[in-house]
Amino acid sequence: MELEIKLASYEEKTILRNLMELAQYDYSEYDGYDVDEHGLYGYKFLDHYWTDADRYPFLVRVNGKLAGFALVRVYDKRSDGSNIYSIGEFCILKKYRKQGIGRMLAVHVFSTFKGGWTIQTCDNNRTAQKFWAAVTAPYKSSGFRPHLDRANMVEMEFEIT
Repeated sequence: MELEIKLASYEEKTILRNLMELAQYDYSEYDGYDVDEHGLYGYKFLDHYWTDADRYPFLVRVNGKLAGFALVRVYDKRSDGSNIYSIGEFCILKKYRKQGIGRMLAVHVFSTFKGGWTIQTCDNNRTAQKFWAAVTAPYKSSGFRPHLDRANMVEMEFEIT
């Protein structure tokens, strides 16, 4: 299996937008969102990944075929000026799940951005919680707990050194 993980170029924004629609369809099982009058979910932050210096869009390909993406952002700054990062969105297409691709993408992203991390997901998305708990097991983690500001969300924190 040939795995390619790279930052998405501006020219690939439409590809990411299309993949995001598929991801949001999957997420709707947990977050309850509906499509708009045009049959789309939309993602209002997507353009920010090419205009905001603290956002990073990754595409993953397996054997040259699109297999998923990760949207990473600076979530907060610490008093010492270091960053706390967050996975804004993360999706591996169903065909490619349970092959270790999600883990490899996550490890690649974590090794690219050292520092504090937070992962947030819907409290009823046990699959995502299980995945993230397994992927972050090598790091000291807080484990999932209720999000302080967002109902129906849980979050975990950990450090990548």
